[in-house]
Amino acid sequence: MALLILATLFWGLSFPVLKSLMLLQSRFWPGASDSLIVMGAVAPRFVFATIIVLIPCLRQKPAFTAREWQQGAVVGAFAAAGLIVQIDGLRYTAASTSAFLTQFYALTIPVWLALRRRRWPSVTVMLASVMVLGGVALLGRFDWRQLHLGRGEWETLLASLLFMGQILWLEHPAFAGTRGLPVTAVMFGIGSLVYVLLALENTPRLAMWTAPLSSLPWLGLTAMLTVLSTVATYLIMNACQPKISSTQAALLYCFEPIFGSLLALCLPAVFSRWAGIDYPNERLSLNLLLGGGLITAANLLIQWKPPPRTEAVLAAESH
Repeated sequence: MALLILATLFWGLSFPVLKSLMLLQSRFWPGASDSLIVMGAVAPRFVFATIIVLIPCLRQKPAFTAREWQQGAVVGAFAAAGLIVQIDGLRYTAASTSAFLTQFYALTIPVWLALRRRRWPSVTVMLASVMVLGGVALLGRFDWRQLHLGRGEWETLLASLLFMGQILWLEHPAFAGTRGLPVTAVMFGIGSLVYVLLALENTPRLAMWTAPLSSLPWLGLTAMLTVLSTVATYLIMNACQPKISSTQAALLYCFEPIFGSLLALCLPAVFSRWAGIDYPNERLSLNLLLGGGLITAANLLIQWKPPPRTEAVLAAESH
């Protein structure tokens, strides 16, 4: 449990790091499209992460099993598709709306499991899910009056469903006993392939890549994003998440916007001085305190009465 919370801390770190990286990249690629700026930051992250994880993975015997290939490929496809759809949806909706709708899997996962099990989720689960969504709405300063289901909102909801698939697939009983390292290596490989192809499709000249690759701040931010927010995060997630229920995992992952908001209070100014960009610190607000309090309370509530793991439920139903 503690390791999964640490993973959400590293995920939260990715917000100020990724924004700093894209601001820096815009200086190297003036006039580049938003899609190229985003893929230019995401693709190297997953390529480097694949190399880091693949080296120790190949030293194992066997390096991969058939089930690890299958699990990693599907998880990687869900994650890659979810990120692409989420990024595209962000172009057509407000950032606060995107943050709120992305975390909607905190509600859809218990509903989906209820349909599978043919019984309603417990009052504890539903209350905790609603509390988490309320906390995320406060963190993102979400305004219900501005909500309309256009392209951006529908794409963000689709991204949330894809992330839900990623969480549920990790818990699938068919993959009990798979190792986290090979699964993560396959997952990163799938992501690298998708993001590199998209980056190359939007790159007018390959020579453009020499400028950021020769920048120490760009390399440092990319290393931070790769090692902490990608390799460490997904290794922890792929190894530890199957040990708890998917409902617990979905609620725990909602600590991510709390950590992202807290780190945005101090890190942007540090990165700005280092990289020569203009990215001011955010300010502490009542929304952060109230939203973070609701998400924390929801997770304490769900730990008090944790739901059963999917494997145990499905096994009981099959007998």
